[in-house]
Amino acid sequence: MFTLERAASIESVVKKSRFVAIAGPITGELEAKAFVAEHSDATANHNCWAWRIGQSYRFNDDGEPSGTAGKPILQAIDRLQLDNVAVLVTRWFGGILLGSGGLVRAYGGAAAECLRAAPLVEIIAVQEAVITALFSDLALVKARLAGAVGVRIESESFTETGAVIKAALPEKGASQILRMITDVTSGRADIRLVEQK
Repeated sequence: MFTLERAASIESVVKKSRFVAIAGPITGELEAKAFVAEHSDATANHNCWAWRIGQSYRFNDDGEPSGTAGKPILQAIDRLQLDNVAVLVTRWFGGILLGSGGLVRAYGGAAAECLRAAPLVEIIAVQEAVITALFSDLALVKARLAGAVGVRIESESFTETGAVIKAALPEKGASQILRMITDVTSGRADIRLVEQK
Protein backbone atom coordinates (compact mmCIF):
# COMPACT_ATOMS: atom_id res chain seq x y z
CA MET A 1 0.00 0.00 0.00
CA PHE A 2 1.27 3.47 -0.86
CA THR A 3 0.43 7.10 -0.15
CA LEU A 4 1.62 10.37 -1.65
CA GLU A 5 4.89 11.89 -0.52
CA ARG A 6 3.56 15.40 -1.21
CA ALA A 7 0.78 17.17 -3.08
CA ALA A 8 0.69 17.15 -6.88
CA SER A 9 -1.57 18.75 -9.47
CA ILE A 10 -2.32 18.61 -13.19
CA GLU A 11 -4.51 20.56 -15.58
CA SER A 12 -6.36 19.27 -18.63
CA VAL A 13 -8.96 20.51 -21.11
CA VAL A 14 -11.74 18.24 -22.35
CA LYS A 15 -14.10 19.73 -24.98
CA LYS A 16 -13.42 23.27 -23.75
CA SER A 17 -14.05 22.37 -20.08
CA ARG A 18 -10.99 23.02 -17.91
CA PHE A 19 -10.17 20.44 -15.23
CA VAL A 20 -7.60 20.98 -12.47
CA ALA A 21 -6.83 17.99 -10.25
CA ILE A 22 -4.88 18.23 -7.02
CA ALA A 23 -4.01 15.28 -4.80
CA GLY A 24 -2.35 15.22 -1.42
CA PRO A 25 -1.53 13.01 1.55
CA ILE A 26 -3.87 13.12 4.55
CA THR A 27 -3.95 11.43 7.95
CA GLY A 28 -7.57 11.82 9.00
CA GLU A 29 -11.05 12.96 8.06
CA LEU A 30 -10.55 16.50 9.42
CA GLU A 31 -7.39 16.86 7.34
CA ALA A 32 -9.29 15.58 4.27
CA LYS A 33 -12.03 18.18 4.78
CA ALA A 34 -9.43 20.91 5.27
CA PHE A 35 -7.64 19.82 2.06
CA VAL A 36 -10.87 20.05 0.04
CA ALA A 37 -11.81 23.43 1.58
CA GLU A 38 -8.33 24.87 1.00
CA HIS A 39 -8.09 23.84 -2.67
CA SER A 40 -11.70 24.36 -3.79
CA ASP A 41 -12.24 27.31 -6.13
CA ALA A 42 -15.44 29.30 -5.68
CA THR A 43 -15.20 30.58 -9.28
CA ALA A 44 -15.43 27.04 -10.68
CA ASN A 45 -18.65 25.30 -11.67
CA HIS A 46 -17.82 22.11 -9.73
CA ASN A 47 -15.34 21.09 -7.01
CA CYS A 48 -15.63 17.28 -6.93
CA TRP A 49 -13.57 15.19 -4.56
CA ALA A 50 -12.84 11.83 -2.96
CA TRP A 51 -10.62 10.58 -0.18
CA ARG A 52 -9.64 7.26 1.37
CA ILE A 53 -8.21 6.54 4.82
CA GLY A 54 -8.05 2.79 5.42
CA GLN A 55 -11.60 1.45 5.25
CA SER A 56 -13.10 4.97 5.46
CA TYR A 57 -13.83 6.90 2.30
CA ARG A 58 -16.03 9.70 1.05
CA PHE A 59 -16.75 11.26 -2.32
CA ASN A 60 -18.82 14.15 -3.62
CA ASP A 61 -20.16 15.04 -7.08
CA ASP A 62 -20.76 18.73 -6.22
CA GLY A 63 -23.70 19.20 -8.59
CA GLU A 64 -22.56 16.88 -11.38
CA PRO A 65 -24.93 13.98 -12.19
CA SER A 66 -24.80 11.34 -9.45
CA GLY A 67 -21.86 8.94 -9.79
CA THR A 68 -20.10 10.84 -12.59
CA ALA A 69 -17.41 12.68 -10.62
CA GLY A 70 -16.68 11.71 -7.00
CA LYS A 71 -16.97 7.96 -7.53
CA PRO A 72 -14.59 7.89 -10.55
CA ILE A 73 -12.09 9.93 -8.49
CA LEU A 74 -12.32 7.37 -5.66
CA GLN A 75 -11.93 4.53 -8.18
CA ALA A 76 -8.70 6.16 -9.43
CA ILE A 77 -7.37 6.18 -5.84
CA ASP A 78 -8.35 2.53 -5.35
CA ARG A 79 -7.05 1.34 -8.74
CA LEU A 80 -3.60 2.68 -7.83
CA GLN A 81 -3.88 1.03 -4.37
CA LEU A 82 -3.37 4.28 -2.50
CA ASP A 83 -4.32 5.10 1.07
CA ASN A 84 -4.40 8.29 3.18
CA VAL A 85 -5.05 10.32 0.02
CA ALA A 86 -7.47 13.11 -0.95
CA VAL A 87 -8.11 14.21 -4.54
CA LEU A 88 -10.02 17.29 -5.65
CA VAL A 89 -10.93 17.82 -9.32
CA THR A 90 -12.21 21.31 -10.13
CA ARG A 91 -14.12 21.95 -13.38
CA TRP A 92 -14.85 25.15 -15.26
CA PHE A 93 -17.61 24.42 -17.79
CA GLY A 94 -16.60 25.17 -21.37
CA GLY A 95 -20.03 25.22 -23.00
CA ILE A 96 -20.07 21.68 -24.44
CA LEU A 97 -21.95 18.93 -22.56
CA LEU A 98 -19.81 15.86 -21.94
CA GLY A 99 -22.57 13.36 -21.09
CA SER A 100 -22.36 10.89 -18.21
CA GLY A 101 -19.67 8.72 -19.80
CA GLY A 102 -17.61 11.76 -20.75
CA LEU A 103 -17.80 13.13 -17.21
CA VAL A 104 -16.74 9.78 -15.71
CA ARG A 105 -13.75 9.63 -18.09
CA ALA A 106 -12.82 13.28 -17.53
CA TYR A 107 -12.97 13.24 -13.72
CA GLY A 108 -11.52 9.74 -13.31
CA GLY A 109 -8.85 10.45 -15.93
CA ALA A 110 -7.78 13.75 -14.35
CA ALA A 111 -7.57 12.11 -10.92
CA ALA A 112 -5.58 9.12 -12.21
CA GLU A 113 -3.18 11.34 -14.19
CA CYS A 114 -2.59 13.51 -11.13
CA LEU A 115 -2.01 10.50 -8.85
CA ARG A 116 0.41 8.91 -11.34
CA ALA A 117 2.39 12.18 -11.47
CA ALA A 118 2.74 12.34 -7.66
CA PRO A 119 5.74 10.82 -5.88
CA LEU A 120 4.69 7.80 -3.80
CA VAL A 121 5.94 6.42 -0.48
CA GLU A 122 5.21 2.99 0.92
CA ILE A 123 2.99 2.83 3.98
CA ILE A 124 4.71 0.67 6.58
CA ALA A 125 2.62 -0.57 9.49
CA VAL A 126 4.29 0.25 12.80
CA GLN A 127 4.19 -1.07 16.33
CA GLU A 128 4.82 1.44 19.11
CA ALA A 129 7.08 0.36 21.97
CA VAL A 130 8.26 1.96 25.21
CA ILE A 131 11.77 0.86 26.19
CA THR A 132 13.17 1.71 29.62
CA ALA A 133 16.95 1.26 29.71
CA LEU A 134 19.59 1.85 32.36
CA PHE A 135 22.27 4.47 31.69
CA SER A 136 24.84 1.65 31.37
CA ASP A 137 22.84 0.14 28.46
CA LEU A 138 21.50 3.34 26.89
CA ALA A 139 24.21 3.98 24.28
CA LEU A 140 24.06 0.38 23.06
CA VAL A 141 20.23 0.36 22.94
CA LYS A 142 20.14 3.63 20.96
CA ALA A 143 22.85 2.37 18.57
CA ARG A 144 20.94 -0.86 17.91
CA LEU A 145 17.67 1.00 17.36
CA ALA A 146 19.41 3.45 15.00
CA GLY A 147 20.89 0.53 13.04
CA ALA A 148 17.56 -1.26 12.60
CA VAL A 149 15.74 -0.50 9.34
CA GLY A 150 12.52 1.51 9.67
CA VAL A 151 12.83 2.35 13.38
CA ARG A 152 11.80 5.86 14.38
CA ILE A 153 12.57 7.28 17.84
CA GLU A 154 9.48 9.26 18.81
CA SER A 155 10.72 10.61 22.16
CA GLU A 156 13.30 10.13 24.87
CA SER A 157 13.02 11.19 28.51
CA PHE A 158 15.42 10.63 31.37
CA THR A 159 14.85 9.11 34.80
CA GLU A 160 17.19 8.88 37.78
CA THR A 161 18.57 5.54 36.58
CA GLY A 162 18.30 5.74 32.80
CA ALA A 163 15.97 6.73 29.99
CA VAL A 164 12.54 5.94 28.58
CA ILE A 165 12.50 5.69 24.79
CA LYS A 166 9.28 5.69 22.79
CA ALA A 167 9.91 4.13 19.39
CA ALA A 168 7.88 3.25 16.31
CA LEU A 169 9.04 -0.13 15.00
CA PRO A 170 8.14 -1.67 11.64
CA GLU A 171 5.42 -4.19 12.47
CA LYS A 172 7.02 -7.00 10.46
CA GLY A 173 10.36 -6.82 12.32
CA ALA A 174 9.21 -5.58 15.73
CA SER A 175 9.64 -8.88 17.59
CA GLN A 176 13.20 -9.38 16.27
CA ILE A 177 14.18 -5.81 17.19
CA LEU A 178 12.77 -6.18 20.70
CA ARG A 179 14.48 -9.57 21.14
CA MET A 180 17.77 -7.90 20.08
CA ILE A 181 17.27 -5.16 22.75
CA THR A 182 16.53 -7.80 25.37
CA ASP A 183 19.67 -9.73 24.37
CA VAL A 184 22.09 -6.77 24.32
CA THR A 185 20.88 -5.60 27.75
CA SER A 186 20.84 -9.16 29.17
CA GLY A 187 17.15 -8.62 29.97
CA ARG A 188 17.69 -5.41 31.95
CA ALA A 189 15.63 -3.27 29.55
CA ASP A 190 11.93 -3.06 30.32
CA ILE A 191 9.95 -3.28 27.08
CA ARG A 192 6.24 -2.54 26.78
CA LEU A 193 4.26 -2.61 23.53
CA VAL A 194 1.67 0.15 23.15
CA GLU A 195 -1.82 -1.10 22.28
CA GLN A 196 -2.96 0.05 18.82
CA LYS A 197 -6.13 2.17 18.90
